[in-house]
Amino acid sequence: MLRRFISRLFGFARAGMAAQPVSRDDQSVHVAQAPGGSLERLRSAKDSKVGDGPPGSGTAVITRTKTQTKRPSMYRVLLLNDDYTPMEFVVSVLKKYFNKGPEEATRIMLHVHQHGVGECGVFTYEVAETKVTQVMDFARKNQHPLQCIMEKK
Repeated sequence: MLRRFISRLFGFARAGMAAQPVSRDDQSVHVAQAPGGSLERLRSAKDSKVGDGPPGSGTAVITRTKTQTKRPSMYRVLLLNDDYTPMEFVVSVLKKYFNKGPEEATRIMLHVHQHGVGECGVFTYEVAETKVTQVMDFARKNQHPLQCIMEKK
Protein backbone atom coordinates (compact mmCIF):
# COMPACT_ATOMS: atom_id res chain seq x y z
CA MET A 1 0.00 0.00 0.00
CA LEU A 2 2.82 2.40 0.89
CA ARG A 3 4.58 1.54 -2.35
CA ARG A 4 1.42 2.29 -4.35
CA PHE A 5 0.95 5.60 -2.47
CA ILE A 6 4.53 6.71 -3.18
CA SER A 7 4.26 5.60 -6.80
CA ARG A 8 1.12 7.67 -7.27
CA LEU A 9 2.46 10.62 -5.30
CA PHE A 10 5.66 10.96 -7.29
CA GLY A 11 4.34 9.63 -10.61
CA PHE A 12 6.67 6.65 -10.89
CA ALA A 13 4.02 4.49 -12.56
CA ARG A 14 3.19 7.16 -15.13
CA ALA A 15 6.84 7.79 -16.01
CA GLY A 16 7.51 4.07 -16.45
CA MET A 17 9.35 3.80 -13.13
CA ALA A 18 9.03 0.90 -10.75
CA ALA A 19 9.43 1.37 -7.00
CA GLN A 20 11.08 -1.54 -5.21
CA PRO A 21 11.57 -1.70 -1.45
CA VAL A 22 15.07 -2.49 -0.26
CA SER A 23 15.81 -3.18 3.39
CA ARG A 24 19.06 -1.88 4.89
CA ASP A 25 19.91 -1.73 8.60
CA ASP A 26 16.26 -1.89 9.71
CA GLN A 27 15.37 1.10 7.52
CA SER A 28 13.07 0.85 4.56
CA VAL A 29 14.46 2.58 1.49
CA HIS A 30 12.46 2.74 -1.72
CA VAL A 31 14.55 2.79 -4.86
CA ALA A 32 12.81 4.02 -7.99
CA GLN A 33 14.48 3.23 -11.26
CA ALA A 34 13.61 5.07 -14.44
CA PRO A 35 13.72 3.37 -17.85
CA GLY A 36 17.02 5.16 -18.55
CA GLY A 37 18.59 3.62 -15.45
CA SER A 38 18.75 6.65 -13.11
CA LEU A 39 17.96 6.00 -9.45
CA GLU A 40 16.03 8.07 -6.95
CA ARG A 41 15.91 7.13 -3.28
CA LEU A 42 13.10 7.71 -0.86
CA ARG A 43 13.60 6.97 2.80
CA SER A 44 10.50 5.83 4.63
CA ALA A 45 9.29 7.64 7.71
CA LYS A 46 9.96 4.50 9.75
CA ASP A 47 13.21 6.23 10.58
CA SER A 48 12.14 8.70 13.27
CA LYS A 49 14.51 11.39 12.00
CA VAL A 50 12.79 11.67 8.62
CA GLY A 51 9.20 12.69 7.86
CA ASP A 52 6.58 14.99 9.26
CA GLY A 53 4.25 12.48 10.90
CA PRO A 54 4.78 9.98 13.69
CA PRO A 55 7.15 7.05 13.01
CA GLY A 56 5.64 4.51 10.66
CA SER A 57 3.04 6.92 9.26
CA GLY A 58 4.12 6.28 5.69
CA THR A 59 5.31 9.77 4.74
CA ALA A 60 8.46 10.27 2.70
CA VAL A 61 10.75 13.24 2.20
CA ILE A 62 13.07 14.00 -0.68
CA THR A 63 15.69 16.63 0.07
CA ARG A 64 18.06 18.38 -2.29
CA THR A 65 20.55 21.01 -1.27
CA LYS A 66 21.70 23.71 -3.64
CA THR A 67 25.15 25.09 -3.08
CA GLN A 68 25.54 28.73 -3.98
CA THR A 69 29.00 30.19 -4.19
CA LYS A 70 29.61 33.83 -3.48
CA ARG A 71 32.16 35.91 -5.34
CA PRO A 72 35.16 36.76 -3.16
CA SER A 73 35.61 40.32 -1.95
CA MET A 74 38.13 42.32 -3.92
CA TYR A 75 40.89 44.47 -2.42
CA ARG A 76 42.83 47.39 -3.88
CA VAL A 77 46.59 47.40 -3.36
CA LEU A 78 47.83 50.97 -2.90
CA LEU A 79 51.29 52.54 -2.81
CA LEU A 80 51.76 55.56 -0.56
CA ASN A 81 54.07 58.44 -1.38
CA ASP A 82 57.07 59.36 0.75
CA ASP A 83 59.91 61.84 0.33
CA TYR A 84 62.76 59.31 0.42
CA THR A 85 62.00 56.37 -1.90
CA PRO A 86 63.50 56.95 -5.38
CA MET A 87 61.08 57.02 -8.30
CA GLU A 88 63.11 54.37 -10.14
CA PHE A 89 62.67 51.99 -7.20
CA VAL A 90 58.87 52.46 -7.27
CA VAL A 91 58.85 51.74 -11.01
CA SER A 92 60.91 48.57 -10.46
CA VAL A 93 58.47 47.42 -7.72
CA LEU A 94 55.51 47.94 -10.05
CA LYS A 95 57.22 45.99 -12.83
CA LYS A 96 58.42 43.16 -10.59
CA TYR A 97 55.41 42.52 -8.33
CA PHE A 98 52.47 43.84 -10.36
CA ASN A 99 53.62 42.89 -13.89
CA LYS A 100 53.26 46.44 -15.19
CA GLY A 101 54.94 47.58 -18.36
CA PRO A 102 57.43 50.49 -18.25
CA GLU A 103 54.89 53.09 -19.39
CA GLU A 104 52.13 52.00 -17.02
CA ALA A 105 54.58 51.66 -14.10
CA THR A 106 55.82 55.21 -14.74
CA ARG A 107 52.26 56.54 -14.97
CA ILE A 108 51.31 54.91 -11.63
CA MET A 109 54.54 56.15 -10.00
CA LEU A 110 53.83 59.72 -11.11
CA HIS A 111 50.26 59.44 -9.82
CA VAL A 112 51.60 58.30 -6.44
CA HIS A 113 54.12 61.15 -6.45
CA GLN A 114 51.56 63.85 -7.34
CA HIS A 115 48.50 62.63 -5.41
CA GLY A 116 50.11 60.82 -2.48
CA VAL A 117 48.55 57.45 -3.26
CA GLY A 118 48.16 55.20 -6.31
CA GLU A 119 46.42 51.93 -7.10
CA CYS A 120 48.64 49.08 -8.22
CA GLY A 121 45.87 46.55 -8.83
CA VAL A 122 42.72 44.86 -7.53
CA PHE A 123 42.98 41.31 -6.17
CA THR A 124 41.31 38.80 -3.89
CA TYR A 125 42.22 39.07 -0.20
CA GLU A 126 44.96 36.42 -0.19
CA VAL A 127 46.64 37.71 -3.34
CA ALA A 128 46.46 41.34 -2.17
CA GLU A 129 47.92 40.40 1.22
CA THR A 130 50.77 38.53 -0.46
CA LYS A 131 51.55 41.47 -2.77
CA VAL A 132 51.60 43.93 0.14
CA THR A 133 53.93 41.68 2.14
CA GLN A 134 56.27 41.15 -0.83
CA VAL A 135 56.50 44.88 -1.59
CA MET A 136 57.07 45.82 2.06
CA ASP A 137 59.76 43.14 2.50
CA PHE A 138 61.50 44.20 -0.72
CA ALA A 139 61.43 47.87 0.32
CA ARG A 140 62.85 47.09 3.79
CA LYS A 141 65.52 44.86 2.27
CA ASN A 142 66.61 47.80 0.08
CA GLN A 143 66.33 50.26 3.01
CA HIS A 144 63.45 52.31 1.60
CA PRO A 145 60.45 53.53 3.64
CA LEU A 146 57.95 52.71 0.87
CA GLN A 147 54.49 51.91 2.24
CA CYS A 148 52.06 49.54 0.57
CA ILE A 149 48.55 48.94 1.90
CA MET A 150 45.35 47.19 0.87
CA GLU A 151 41.75 48.29 1.24
CA LYS A 152 38.43 46.67 0.42
CA LYS A 153 36.97 47.84 -2.87
